[in-house]
Amino acid sequence: SAGMARAIEKLPTKTTMDDLVDAVALGRDALLADQHPDGHWCYELEADCTIPAEYVLFLRYLGQKEPELEAKIARYLRSRQAEHGGWPLYFDGDLDISCTVKAYYALKLIGDDPDAPHMKRAREALLERGGAARANVFTRIALAIFGQVPWSAVAFIPPEIMLLPKWFFFHIDKVSYWSRTVMVPLFVIYAAKARAANPADVDIRELFTVDPEEERDYFPVRSPMNRLILRVERMVRPLEPLIPGFVRRRALKKAEEWFVPRCNEGGLGAIFPAMINAYMALDLLGHDAAEPLMVQARRAIDDLLVVDQDSAYCQPCVSPVWDTGLAALALLEDGAEKNREELGRALEWLRSLQLLDEPGDWQVDHRNLAGGGWAFQYENAYYPDLDDTAVVGWAMHRSVDRDRYTGSIERAADWLRGMQSSNGGFAAFDADNTHYALNEIPFADHGALLDPPTVDVSARCVALMGQLGRAEDRECLNRVLDYLRSEQEPDGSWFGRWGTNYIYGTWSVLSALEFVEDHESRDMMDRAVDWLESVQHADGGWGETNDSYLDSRPSCTHDASTAFQTAWALLGLMAAGRADSEAVRRGAEYLVNSLETDGRWRDAFFTAPGFPRVFYLKYHGYTQYFPLWALARYRNSLASIEAKG
Repeated sequence: SAGMARAIEKLPTKTTMDDLVDAVALGRDALLADQHPDGHWCYELEADCTIPAEYVLFLRYLGQKEPELEAKIARYLRSRQAEHGGWPLYFDGDLDISCTVKAYYALKLIGDDPDAPHMKRAREALLERGGAARANVFTRIALAIFGQVPWSAVAFIPPEIMLLPKWFFFHIDKVSYWSRTVMVPLFVIYAAKARAANPADVDIRELFTVDPEEERDYFPVRSPMNRLILRVERMVRPLEPLIPGFVRRRALKKAEEWFVPRCNEGGLGAIFPAMINAYMALDLLGHDAAEPLMVQARRAIDDLLVVDQDSAYCQPCVSPVWDTGLAALALLEDGAEKNREELGRALEWLRSLQLLDEPGDWQVDHRNLAGGGWAFQYENAYYPDLDDTAVVGWAMHRSVDRDRYTGSIERAADWLRGMQSSNGGFAAFDADNTHYALNEIPFADHGALLDPPTVDVSARCVALMGQLGRAEDRECLNRVLDYLRSEQEPDGSWFGRWGTNYIYGTWSVLSALEFVEDHESRDMMDRAVDWLESVQHADGGWGETNDSYLDSRPSCTHDASTAFQTAWALLGLMAAGRADSEAVRRGAEYLVNSLETDGRWRDAFFTAPGFPRVFYLKYHGYTQYFPLWALARYRNSLASIEAKG
């Protein structure tokens, strides 16, 4: 027909309509091949080399060796050493001192010769940058546990912090969930001045430019407020021996009573740093390794390992709910009826994990709010997150069987509305977690102590509420739209907190505004579209590295294109009504041409920050469900053009 001819013309000359249809079918088949029998998806979630290195340190802390596993971890670590001699926080990134110190130490503990070429390169690169004393607080804690630096090189974190009243400057309820779960067991470790077994007594003194005992610059001043807090800490730290024994025992008991209930099958907080801290703290508190609680804690840690024939690494956590929600949205775009059986299994699996009446930290400031969220992991009941909740609700609402999920969707939307922050935005796990002065404490040199509202999570909440169209959400929607408007960058983009970076943030907002009947949003969308089109690459794709999180934001026009970021850009443009644009046509061609014969897209680049500038992630599923989602939508748009013929 004439309509189909015009639709085909929307594709580049190298790509036919058959190519597009075939690419979607191939991508769908590969995605479905990854679905577990019970209906869910869970792709690998890879971080930098800090996590596998810390796993090796954990083994040596316990005095354990696992030669076969360690040999595989060593191969993994060596394979990711960069040309600059050290280890970066993400693919093709600059050397990170803390990551390099831990990777070097792990390799030396495993048995690598410090005079081997790769170890010499790492050591020289570190010393050129000031040595191990310049590592962050978390790394210096690990080094203190191994006797490589004095405990004075570590932030002052006594367990008596647990006894502070809520009105005090610092309280654990004032920081993010990830900070709480990491810090509370650390208080126990700090109090005990824990010492690793380290049977071979392996050290890394060669990584210091000054004797660690003589070093006086462990805490460079970051701001006037930080200077003041450092002075107070220096005054208070010498008084620790004067703390009465009964006070110390009470503080340790309160710390234990706080984190033990949060240790479930998924581990404390279901994140690796908190999990290993919890295991070490329980051990220091006298728990036997054979106790069910300890066995469960160790199993949760070991479950994070990804081991193949040649190499192994440890994940920071797992992402089954997130992967399943996004995979479902991709399949819904491909065809809700066609994929009804697979989607039914996925959504039923998700429904079973909704957190309705379970206790959670979010209840501290929302005592009268009913639950309704989902966690990111298999089990993390104390910490449902808003992003997952919005995505799951979105998928359920788009299902042809949505009536089956009405109750779940309503509970999810009600919970989200109740978790709105006072500035109109939504954070990942809490509301109004914005005590920014706390980022000045010495412990917070990573700058990621808090969980403030973000554009991307807020946008997902808008997407769900906009689709539901409930009268009770109207005021909430107006406030969050004002927040999104205030956060738009001068160039038209939005910052991406949980995905890299401005492409992710901009896609997130555009995909939400599509569902909002608000004429004032049109100007926001037009400016965002102009920005997306301006940063498209010559090959038709889009790409942006994690360098964009550095203080001087570089343009992403010269970064390599990736399938997942091209998909985000395409989904954003199509949400804004630009399906028939030249930019979308070229982007679709990039995705079709970069698809491999097994139905998969592959990119080396990391996809998201855990914490910008500090910790980054590679969601392995992003290269599967996002490109499929984008091409399926483009195929559907061309079919719509034909229908209008």
